[in-house]
Order: sequence, then C-alpha cells, then structure tokens
Amino acid sequence: MYQSSGIRTVQRVDARHRYEILVDGRRAGLTAYRDRGAQRVFFHTEVDDAFAGQGLGAELVQAALADVRESGKRVVPVCPYVAKFLKRHEEFADLADPVTPEVLHWLEEELR
Repeated sequence: MYQSSGIRTVQRVDARHRYEILVDGRRAGLTAYRDRGAQRVFFHTEVDDAFAGQGLGAELVQAALADVRESGKRVVPVCPYVAKFLKRHEEFADLADPVTPEVLHWLEEELR
C-alpha cells in the first residue's frame, strides 16, 4: 500500500471532463463529470487501491464541489459517492439539483 504524507493537489482537467487528485504528482483518484448547461453532472468517482483509506475521495470531491460553487454552476450527483458526500456535508447542499430521468437519459447519450 502506498502510504503518503506527501503533497496532495486537486486539479480540474477540462479536456478529460474530470477532477484529479495527485499525491506527490502521481494521480491517485478522479471524479468524472459532464457539463449540461449550468449543471455539472458527476457520474463516477474512484481512488486507486494503492491510495485507499487515506480520505482522498472526500478531499477530491470537496475540492471539486468548491470549484463548482466558484464557477456558479449547480451539481447533479449521479455518482453515488458524490451523492453520499452531499448528504453528509450540508455546506454544499445548496449546490445540488436532483437526479431526474431527463438528466440520466442525457448523460447516457453524452457518454456514448
């Protein structure tokens, strides 16, 4: 297991539609999104097994949501991890829009 007390950074990678968390410059995880107008639809979050148990997923999602707030967009938490994070962190509740059948259909088309 990769134990790190190293430098952690989160960056938005627009070309790949995701935020990445880096530990000492090595990608440790990501949360993927697609933009739908004023909404940022998060649909997948993962942390590499080598970095599991270090709180990187929460750190990544928190930084991503802060960036969304700064951009003036809304969040649609299709990703179960992001949805759970939003339920546990009420300071971001005002950003969330519901996951609707329309959003799910749009996302399915977008990801084809």
